[in-house]
Amino acid sequence: MTLRIGDTAPDFTANTTEGEISFHDWIGDGWAVLFSHPKDFTPVCTTELGYMAGLQPEFAKRGVKILGLSVDAVGDHEKWAQDIADVTGNAPNYPLIGDNKLEIAKLYAMLPAEAGDSSQGRTAADNQTVRNVVVVGPDKKIKLVLTYPMSTGRNFDEILRVIDSLQLTAKHQVATPVNWQPGEDVIIVPAVNDEEAKKRYPDGWKSPKPYIRIVPQPE
Repeated sequence: MTLRIGDTAPDFTANTTEGEISFHDWIGDGWAVLFSHPKDFTPVCTTELGYMAGLQPEFAKRGVKILGLSVDAVGDHEKWAQDIADVTGNAPNYPLIGDNKLEIAKLYAMLPAEAGDSSQGRTAADNQTVRNVVVVGPDKKIKLVLTYPMSTGRNFDEILRVIDSLQLTAKHQVATPVNWQPGEDVIIVPAVNDEEAKKRYPDGWKSPKPYIRIVPQPE
């Protein structure tokens, strides 16, 4: 199974460092970021988990919950938390799923069915494809899927930027151009016709081509 933008995010129940959760219920009416890791006590992931903890207030301001996943047991995650705090200054302040039976990694197509049913004896290299970032909206649909190599630390500031863009689209039916940053001009999506656009933007728009309508970012 391949997960695509627009698919319903697979639901699951899992044990985490903050107790058992049911994914869709846990998301509630907000947004969520699920980000996965191939193994505990690995160097790049240690930096990522700590950085994400530091950004947690920024995600919370946007109504976004953070959920980590690592292919090890919850008890290992709890031991790892001290290392993360020592290295980055931030211990995880969000739940981290214990996926030691590889169930959710398989459910999200990060590992093949034949990968077995235990993290025991598996190395980070065996699990190197468990390096996804998935953004899920309030409708439980997948809005973004990114897969990173094990050697490359993820840019979670970019994930915040994408969420800002996604939330603008959801609320105002605008798209964001290349390298857009919050506060910069945006583009009226093609689904909004000119008549409707005039109601929303009575001051008009810049149109370098007939199919491009540029307006200031809505509040």
